[in-house]
Amino acid sequence: MADAPPPVNNEIPLLYADRYNEICKKFMETFGTEPSFYARAPGRVNLIGEHIDYCGYGVLPMAVEQDIVIAVSTNNTNKLRLANADQKYRQFECSVDDYEIDKNSPQWFHYFLCGFKGMCEMLGLSRPTGMECIVDGHIPCNAGLSSSSALVCCAALATMQANGSTRSKKDIADMCAACERYIGTQGGGMDQAISFMAEAGTAKKIDFNPLREMSVSLPGDVVFVVSNCCVEKNKAASSDFNTRVVECRIASQIMAKSKGLEWRQFRRFADLQGCLGLGLGDMMGVVGAELHPGTYSKPEVCQILGVTPEELAETSLSPNTLHVQAFQLYDRAMHVYGEAGRVEEFRAICDTSGASLTLGGLMNASHDSCSRLYQCSCAELDELVALCVKSGAIGSRLTGAGWGGCAISMVPREKLGDFLERVRREYYEPRGLGAAVNEALFATQPGSGAAVYLAK
Repeated sequence: MADAPPPVNNEIPLLYADRYNEICKKFMETFGTEPSFYARAPGRVNLIGEHIDYCGYGVLPMAVEQDIVIAVSTNNTNKLRLANADQKYRQFECSVDDYEIDKNSPQWFHYFLCGFKGMCEMLGLSRPTGMECIVDGHIPCNAGLSSSSALVCCAALATMQANGSTRSKKDIADMCAACERYIGTQGGGMDQAISFMAEAGTAKKIDFNPLREMSVSLPGDVVFVVSNCCVEKNKAASSDFNTRVVECRIASQIMAKSKGLEWRQFRRFADLQGCLGLGLGDMMGVVGAELHPGTYSKPEVCQILGVTPEELAETSLSPNTLHVQAFQLYDRAMHVYGEAGRVEEFRAICDTSGASLTLGGLMNASHDSCSRLYQCSCAELDELVALCVKSGAIGSRLTGAGWGGCAISMVPREKLGDFLERVRREYYEPRGLGAAVNEALFATQPGSGAAVYLAK
């Protein structure tokens, strides 16, 4: 499956006909012509396995039904003309071979340009086909459902189709994970992999290096519910996400040096584990022996590794973490190795009889680790997760990068109505968010992956 190309469909599903007709109408109003095709990429919700993909460990996401759709027509003017169906986002135009991607103040079209640039490089296009595009997004922004990565993936897919080429889902997903770094985000590839490899009705266990996917059946007696705490965090506009990446990198390097290894070769916890030939539980023992709790100052890190601050910047830091003066290494490492173990346990028991209570416990433990050890939650999200459990969820946890955004809860199917009503009444209404509750609180099913739909 991963080696197959994204599907190109001759017909738009009847279920989505009204939406695509509306996109077509906006396209004609904007560009004076009809689109020739539509590219679609879904958002995702990660059931368990947070902040471990960039450390080399497998994750367990599913695609959601919310998605990004881009209507496209090609032109021979060598122009890229971008518009958004949401009028609050300004239009953008550039030459296909002359544009910049702003890392410091990213706008919506910069994510499109990441996918466009990455695909052009992948295909070796010196003069790609010009395009007119309208982007229509149904994924809440900055909510942890991967709206930005879905836009990157969708733009790459649109660019590939416009230029008459095809590549495998695996190769496109790998490329999209790399090209999102043009905007400064150093993620690990989960978002892009599930966007292309998702299948309706099933979650996916996704592993990396090489990229692999495995379908995972979910219990039939539960429903997964997304709830947005309505605190937004743009990870590309902050150093918080990349600071966590760097802390994990430094922790792996210090432990590698303590074991007599060439520490500069290590950047991920999984690589260190592989080199030492130890299990995940044993690696937590290594963390306890080689790292101390609390803060490491930059001078302390430099002293341990035997480098100058300039050398540390070159070997371990990223451009937007050069200013960071203190690092939490013990807690980050404990979270990653513990979370990787929870993913493996979740997958192993997912389709066994009576698994729901154990799965819920793993989700709860994951949130506790994210909040306490990785410190990627926020007060509102912690409050929402606690309320979801009190309202009947078997398990609940933050999903996505965190610092705001969404929780994912596993709710007994027969309790869904009562659960939704209580969360609405006790979280959204007191905050004056009742009008937004339909978009912020919803049950979801595992959706399908990225695809192209030809216009009639």
